Amino acid sequence: MTVRMRLMIVTIAGLALTMTLWGWFQIDSLDRMLTEQQGRALLSVAETVGNYYEYFPKGRGLSVLESALKDHLRDDRTLARIDIISIDNGYIEYIAGVGRVPYEWQWPDILAVSPAGRFKPRYLKLDTESGPALGLLYPVGPEKGRKAPDFVGVAVFSTANAEVLSQIRRLLTVTGAGLLIVIFLFLLTSHSWLIARPLGTIIHTIDEFQKGDYVRRIRLHRRDEWGRIASHFNSMADEIERVMANNRDLNRHLEDRVQEATQKLAQLQKQVNQLQQLTALGYLTATLAHDLGTPLHSIAGLTNLLLEREDWTPDVARKLQLILQQTQRLNAVIQKVRHVTRLPEPRFESVHIGDLLNETLPLIEPLIQKTAVGFDIMVPSGIPPVYIDRDRMQTALFNLIDNALEAMDGSGRITVTVRSDGDNREVTVTFEDSGSGIPAGVLERVSEPFFSTHENEGLRGLGLAIVQDILKAHGGRMEIESAPGEGTRVILHLPVADGASETTLSDDVPFLNRP
Repeated sequence: MTVRMRLMIVTIAGLALTMTLWGWFQIDSLDRMLTEQQGRALLSVAETVGNYYEYFPKGRGLSVLESALKDHLRDDRTLARIDIISIDNGYIEYIAGVGRVPYEWQWPDILAVSPAGRFKPRYLKLDTESGPALGLLYPVGPEKGRKAPDFVGVAVFSTANAEVLSQIRRLLTVTGAGLLIVIFLFLLTSHSWLIARPLGTIIHTIDEFQKGDYVRRIRLHRRDEWGRIASHFNSMADEIERVMANNRDLNRHLEDRVQEATQKLAQLQKQVNQLQQLTALGYLTATLAHDLGTPLHSIAGLTNLLLEREDWTPDVARKLQLILQQTQRLNAVIQKVRHVTRLPEPRFESVHIGDLLNETLPLIEPLIQKTAVGFDIMVPSGIPPVYIDRDRMQTALFNLIDNALEAMDGSGRITVTVRSDGDNREVTVTFEDSGSGIPAGVLERVSEPFFSTHENEGLRGLGLAIVQDILKAHGGRMEIESAPGEGTRVILHLPVADGASETTLSDDVPFLNRP
């Protein structure tokens, strides 16, 4: 699914939800207003009937009241029924009443009234043969010797209210659908200006630059993220063009110095090749920074929602936390690649290798689920901590394990051994696989960027180059020992943290000795 489609789906879904909630709130408010308006009319009738009934509760006065109620019912077509009801020991007694609908309801809330309770007017929504109605139970002072009051029950038809609410619902549905269609069309037209056009310009320029047109620049005069990407690329392209110009000048001045010129020419050519490879990497990182940002935020948000639940098993909760950590780590990497010409300084801290393996080894579980590769992890006690950047060193370990898995073609064994070298104040981490090994001619080039024995499989050959750069940044080194048919051994040498002493690890390393 394209970014364009995702943007439209998210926007339309958000607007539809917002408009639905807004419409529901408006209809609910209108319903309350109409009910309140009818309620005031009901209360006026109930108070009038109640006041009269208090003074003339029996005999001729009651007959006159019932006659007056019939006249009032005839004059007001909205009235459904007017009743005077008495309650005695939980039973309803009909005293007087008139109506357009039969006396078929029992005013159910009266039955729940306790004689010792506080009596207040009660509004009820009723269903009659002639349609919906709104009722009011109005308490009238009790006769002498009785604790419970009598009630005046007034009901009016609310069919008009229902029709108004139905029309409002239809109107909101039609206008909401029309507004969503307009917004959808607006997104279709604005996507080209906001995303498609600048993205197409950037991709076309980078493609031309890769073909050798080094004077090509991205012509985007904008102050948004596209403008920042264009500015970074143009700065990188200027630097590459400057280096290539220096290379041509040096070649002209070194013609009279054959041997020295040959040596320097080889060095300069190597630099040019590396810069050309960095150009391809710049294209890759620019594309990844754009395409991975939105799904990473979605993954982090959904993982946070899952972590809010408290019914996960410890293993699942740990894996969810790991997903969140790795998502945050990927997001941090994406932010770092914006600084193309200068990487940020590493964040060093004192870390136990065992703890680092605890965090790294579960990440390879998806890679080996369909393989027959076994693991042996040996971390003896007393290994001192090392002073490293946790994220970068985790990347190095992951790349080495990934390379070993690829070399064994689905079966074999990987052994990871950690040792402490007190004489050199360093910790060694050895990765040994039972793969096919590396020929001597290839072994000399395996650490070069973009060098790979796999052809036509996309951008490859960065794994060991990245590991080597990470080791150099930590003041360590990497050794590779291999021979055809004997597997490969990669040894990492890491300096011990200053002031570190022999420390026994308290936590076991998970995922050990996988058969």
